[in-house]
Amino acid sequence: MEKPAVGDEGEIRCGFAALVGRPNVGKSTLLNALLGRKLSIVSPKPQTTRNRIHGVLTRPGLQIVFVDLPGLHDNQSRAINRCMNRTALASLADSDVNIFVIEALRFTPEDERALERLKAAGRPVILLVNKIDRARPRERLLPFVADVSAKAGFAEVLLVSALRSDGIDRLPGLIAKYLPVSPLLYPPDQLTDVSERFMAAEIIREKLTLRLQDELPYGLSVEIENMGPLEDEPGKLLVQAVVWVERTGQKAIVIGKGGERLKEIGRLARLELKQHFGQPVHLELWVKVKEDWSDSEAALRSFGYDT
Repeated sequence: MEKPAVGDEGEIRCGFAALVGRPNVGKSTLLNALLGRKLSIVSPKPQTTRNRIHGVLTRPGLQIVFVDLPGLHDNQSRAINRCMNRTALASLADSDVNIFVIEALRFTPEDERALERLKAAGRPVILLVNKIDRARPRERLLPFVADVSAKAGFAEVLLVSALRSDGIDRLPGLIAKYLPVSPLLYPPDQLTDVSERFMAAEIIREKLTLRLQDELPYGLSVEIENMGPLEDEPGKLLVQAVVWVERTGQKAIVIGKGGERLKEIGRLARLELKQHFGQPVHLELWVKVKEDWSDSEAALRSFGYDT
């Protein structure tokens, strides 16, 4: 394995940087752009990210463990909402630096409450204003940033477009200032600590979310039942997964007329799984009902959520 390059004085800075903000501000898009590889799934719907995901960026003399968190949100009516908020809040005090991601020209009450939680965590906070490519009119950007900057003593302020990878190259250098001198936490060629089964489930869930976002945006979970080499076809990967829904009527929505919708979702998922794993994939999907799984702590634990 290649040894990590070190800084001019032989020291390595290494630590955790959490990506924090309300849902749908672009945290997962930012992480994917920083790593140059898709690690967190993305959809137009808020609350797509449900688990804490570590993405590892290693550069000469530097290793940043980015923590992509579920969006902090006000709706805590169901167990899954409370679970996501707990997951996000638990990481704030554990990180060396927190990245507060907001949307250009939009600062909501949810943003305000997220900022209050960041202040309470007592860690350095970098304000990252995302989606500047959408800011209209552009003349409003500087006054907007000045107004938000006045709300807290931010360690740094950075304006970016994660979607276009504009400005994000400066972020690692800003983060490095707030990381301790430390040995590497991960091998230099490792990008994440999540399992391949987790990634397979997330890829399938992304395709489900994108195709069903108007009809069934949140009541879906994916569980990988089996994953490994396909015995009859060497070089092909077998992935068998269950799509869990909360109602019998939702099962029919996912399957679609004559099974066509599930076939199309399977086709899209199979293509991305093939790209991710670098080999052909045989994907089998089943749809099953677990009543009110998103409001059950036991069901959430069985699906691998941090409760």
